[in-house]
Amino acid sequence: MVGSGSEAATATDAPAPLRDWLMLGGAVLASAGVLWTVSGQPLLVAGFVGGVGVIGAALRLAFRSPQVAAEAEFAVPDWSVTNAAIERSDVGIAITDRAGRLVCANALMGEWFGPAAAPPRLPLERASTELLEAATRAAWRDGTASAEGLASTQGTWRAELSRAGRGEDFLVWRFLPVVTHDLVADMAGHIGGKLGRALSREGLQSAVVAPDGAIVAANTAFAQRATGSPTQDLTGADFVSYLVSDESDRIFYAREGRKGTPVKLVHLPVADPDGIANIDPARTASLFLLIDSQGGVGEVSAGLPQIEALLARLPLGLAMTDRDGRFLFANAAFLRAAGHEDRIPPPYPSDLVIKEDKGALLDAVRRYAQGQATAGDVAVRLRAAPDEPVSLSLAGVRGLGEGAVLLSLKDSSEETRLKREIAQATKMQAVGQLAGGVAHDFNNVLTAIIGYCDLMLMRHTPGDSDYDDIQQVKANSNRAASLTRQLLAFSRQQTLRPQVLQLPDVVAEVSALLKRLIGEKITLEVTHDRDLGFVRADPTQLEQVLLNLAVNARDAINDKLAAVGAKGGGVVKLMTRRITAADVRAMKSEILPVGDYTALVVEDNGHGIKPTQIGKIFEPFFTTKEKGKGTGLGLSTVYGIVKQSGGFIFAESEVGKFTRFSIYLPVHVPDAAEPAPTVRATAEPKREWSGGGRILLVEDEDTVRAVAERALVRQGYEVTTAADGEEGLEAIGKGSFDLVVSDVVMPTMDGPAMAREIRNLRPELPFLFMSGYAEEQLRREIDIPNMHFLAKPFSVQQICDAVEMVLRGR
Repeated sequence: MVGSGSEAATATDAPAPLRDWLMLGGAVLASAGVLWTVSGQPLLVAGFVGGVGVIGAALRLAFRSPQVAAEAEFAVPDWSVTNAAIERSDVGIAITDRAGRLVCANALMGEWFGPAAAPPRLPLERASTELLEAATRAAWRDGTASAEGLASTQGTWRAELSRAGRGEDFLVWRFLPVVTHDLVADMAGHIGGKLGRALSREGLQSAVVAPDGAIVAANTAFAQRATGSPTQDLTGADFVSYLVSDESDRIFYAREGRKGTPVKLVHLPVADPDGIANIDPARTASLFLLIDSQGGVGEVSAGLPQIEALLARLPLGLAMTDRDGRFLFANAAFLRAAGHEDRIPPPYPSDLVIKEDKGALLDAVRRYAQGQATAGDVAVRLRAAPDEPVSLSLAGVRGLGEGAVLLSLKDSSEETRLKREIAQATKMQAVGQLAGGVAHDFNNVLTAIIGYCDLMLMRHTPGDSDYDDIQQVKANSNRAASLTRQLLAFSRQQTLRPQVLQLPDVVAEVSALLKRLIGEKITLEVTHDRDLGFVRADPTQLEQVLLNLAVNARDAINDKLAAVGAKGGGVVKLMTRRITAADVRAMKSEILPVGDYTALVVEDNGHGIKPTQIGKIFEPFFTTKEKGKGTGLGLSTVYGIVKQSGGFIFAESEVGKFTRFSIYLPVHVPDAAEPAPTVRATAEPKREWSGGGRILLVEDEDTVRAVAERALVRQGYEVTTAADGEEGLEAIGKGSFDLVVSDVVMPTMDGPAMAREIRNLRPELPFLFMSGYAEEQLRREIDIPNMHFLAKPFSVQQICDAVEMVLRGR
């Protein structure tokens, strides 16, 4: 800080001019002379002169005192106050007098030009010094002036001058530094920094490119699209090498190829907007903005709160994340589909899936957030349902502020349930076909065993050592035959005798038996709806259904009572319900067709069925009971009877509370326009049987054929055997027969095909088919007049009786 107080001391006012005092004194003297001449009294003249003197002195004191005081204030100024006032960190300030002497200056002037330098004599270039001297003259003349472009080795300044002081005897100098910005460096810093990240978040790829085409800086969005990595350093790389174009001049990223999303290229030259630097445009750096063609610049988009309010009302499961993968919001349908019970979503989408799928989901969200605006799916397993993969749809979005990825998850709980039901029905159908085939083959084996037992019993009498053993073998064979009948019932291939009936009548017939069956500890409650529709079913088979369900209910209740140590309290409810088409629609079941039904419901309060087992309870040989307490065929038989009757059965259960079986049988509506069935006329009149006869026996199983042949021969029939349908046709051509006894399923040519060929030759010849399948099914498939049926397995007596009845014409 420099300054000079003595040089700047302000002088006092100069004395009044002499002529003013002479004129004043002459006026007073003249007045005194006139008074002396008029009055002639010296005292009066002396008093006049003295009074004028006193008044003059008083007036001078009145007008001179403030001025003298003010002059005394400025006479000795405090320059430390002035120095403090001009101290600045951004502007150099100096004060000079008319002689060009430096009065004072702040510290910044000393740093820039030296402590003793007084403007305009500063260490500047010659041209700058001349500019400053010209500005000095203009300031003394006009009061203010300025000078631009004052250059030295230390920098460049702009000077502003103004005249100041009471007498405007001082010049105040202000020197402002002229900062030359490197626009390219500044722009590169912004694109590689916070501004570039903000552009990336909005999906704008940007890069600063030098005149030679080298990349100076690029944001993460450009690096991601160009190289696949947002952290890739592209400094010095060739900008054009990352882009390609097609014949339509559309621009693509080279890494994505022409199958990628085209981009719009916006070119902004980086030039000084003030025009200070005259730069050749060919040597100017450039800022490039790349925008996906699907988007665009300046599009008006709704704010994120409005989007959230809109998506919250949709029934679709929708959510949105930011570019870091954090949830911005998720609607109720999305959280419900994800099995998330809280209304507030977790921090990340990966929190909804199992541990093994977290990495894949995080990578997918990051890829769609930083890449091009595309969509896709990723298969994940939710924590709420880890056993069932679901498809989570993702789509990159742009122009929604923080929103970057839109997630969509469908609530597939109902769809999953329906799929499970359809899969269960398909599986049951496949198992039923397998069970029917097994039962058919097993029936052939049982027919041979039972037949040979009958033949051996004919040679033994009660009391023989082998008689009881043979009877035991036959009894066990008959027991096995009952198992095959259950398998046939499950596979819907047993013989039914359907009737039009009311379900309450069937329940009333079997109620007494059910009470004895479930025991006194368990209460049987029976309730019926009114206006129940008629159903068409086999009453005997329906009774079998009720018995099987009641036995299972009894066992479940007894197991529960034994577990808790109770002696009673079990209840079995047997209910009939009227189900209308409107009720079926309200159920929204894809399995049950819309229509009117009469429902039979059997419910118990036993231990229930576990969720993992309820889908398997109708499968043959599957049982939830302890080993040795169940065959696993009870519910499979129920399932087969219900399905063969045209009905549907559903099971519901909650462990420890209840189990409910609901059977829906369609209401039978007779068709008045349906013609009454007519009896087909035969080619010749019925003839009486007189005993004996020639029989053609066609059976591919050797043991069954041998047993049937021996049984018929013992009855006096003449039997010709054939191993398949072709041999049977050859035998017909060689001889005459009264009856054809044939198996249905045979290799090469089956029984029905052989029968049709024989009817072309012998229209009147009767047929007796042997099969383990249902008679109704065979009649629908074969549809041959004068056809009869014998179910396997059969005994020797049964086949002999069947042949005799056919030959008698019954």
